[in-house]
Amino acid sequence: MIIGAGGVGRVVAFKCAAHPEVFSEILLASRTKSKCDDIAAAIGSDRITTAAVDAENVPELVSLIKSFGPKMIINVALPYQDLTIMEACLETGVHYLDTANYEPKDEAKFEYSWQWAYHDRFKEKGLLAVLGCGFDPGVTSVYTKYAAKHHFDEIHYLDIVDANAGDHGKAFATNFNPEINIREVTQKGKYWENGKWVETEPHEISAMLNYPEIGPKKSYLIYHEELESLVKNFPTLKRARFWMTFGDEYLTHLRVIQNIGMASIEPVMYNGVEIVPLQFLKAVLPNPGDLGENYTGWTSIGCRIRGIKDGKEKTYYVWNNCSHEVAYKETGTQGVSYTTGVPATIGAMMMLTGEWKGEGVFNVEQFNPDPFMALLNTEGLPWKEAHDIDLEL
Repeated sequence: MIIGAGGVGRVVAFKCAAHPEVFSEILLASRTKSKCDDIAAAIGSDRITTAAVDAENVPELVSLIKSFGPKMIINVALPYQDLTIMEACLETGVHYLDTANYEPKDEAKFEYSWQWAYHDRFKEKGLLAVLGCGFDPGVTSVYTKYAAKHHFDEIHYLDIVDANAGDHGKAFATNFNPEINIREVTQKGKYWENGKWVETEPHEISAMLNYPEIGPKKSYLIYHEELESLVKNFPTLKRARFWMTFGDEYLTHLRVIQNIGMASIEPVMYNGVEIVPLQFLKAVLPNPGDLGENYTGWTSIGCRIRGIKDGKEKTYYVWNNCSHEVAYKETGTQGVSYTTGVPATIGAMMMLTGEWKGEGVFNVEQFNPDPFMALLNTEGLPWKEAHDIDLEL
């Protein structure tokens, strides 16, 4: 059962439908049933049924889950709906997977604490919950585990690098839900060094990094949620950072949006009606799910790692480049949705085939990376690697 019918939900539905040997029946549910119907019609599979559901309403979720009887939920709805969906999974006895950590509606806070707190409850029910199984978080954490398993005795320095070298032809747009995206990129930066978190001002630290087949792109240090679980699960890390590219025009628009108060999540009164500026902004910005048709260029996301192997220092870079145009041709979405939806589908396959087992709440780097890495190559996100190179960081 898939909850969420945005760009990522569309990719997950397409990919699940392509594997009837794993996903024999699929229910696609969202607040707006017509969105689900459009996706089902585009796929054309008689194995996909659709339904309307309010993902913030536990009884409504429970009723729908009981009526369909799925083995698991793939949650690609909004991050502040994670906990209600997890509650519904516990009540109905189904496994859970998502692509992004829970966020409270009224606070821009990105951490796993709320979901990790569910570990004992899932364990008691004999259920598995897998958190953060998109690309970043998700594939980046699997890359790190794969590197630690096969190429290092200890990993000491990790830099996750994320470039979108695409062009959607719009003056300003976000690649996924604006309400979430803008909150994420305008928060203070943060990285792990020498056993503690170091906080920075937004976009304070930048570096010019070369991305394979793309070239140099100015990249900014931001905080991203997978760092929290990676430093916990790889205690040998001396430093862990996350870098993302932003164009000058994007940052200019972002500054204007912030300066005029449109990035605020604090409610304001307008003509007697309470509105949240960021939610209003979301309503007038281009829908990320509609960007794919004219999107050109590539994404490039990977991990640059330095550590020790056989007593010697070693460097390793593993990455994927994804074409926006190829993603659109296959699923009708742009590359950012594609790179999130494909890993979610693979994670669900890992769970349903028994490759990933457990009782409780886990992050993806806690499982065997090898079968996941193999499926990335066959499901549209092939990876490349380079050894003992200059990591630039």
